[in-house]
Amino acid sequence: MYYIFRCDCGRVLYAKEGVATRKCVCGKTIKVKGRRIFKRAETREDASLAVQQMQDEIYGNTGFIKASDL
Repeated sequence: MYYIFRCDCGRVLYAKEGVATRKCVCGKTIKVKGRRIFKRAETREDASLAVQQMQDEIYGNTGFIKASDL
């Protein structure tokens, strides 16, 4: 199980169940236990897709594309 949550900077992140902390790209270390969980996903791929969808909803089309499509 993976949890999807947000950092204070606004970035959407995911972490595996049981992980105590997660480091954001902004440099902040986040305690997962103290965060509000927006979604749950069964697999890492589902969690990654949920993060991409939430980032698109928040910031508009961010241009996520696969490297193979470049």
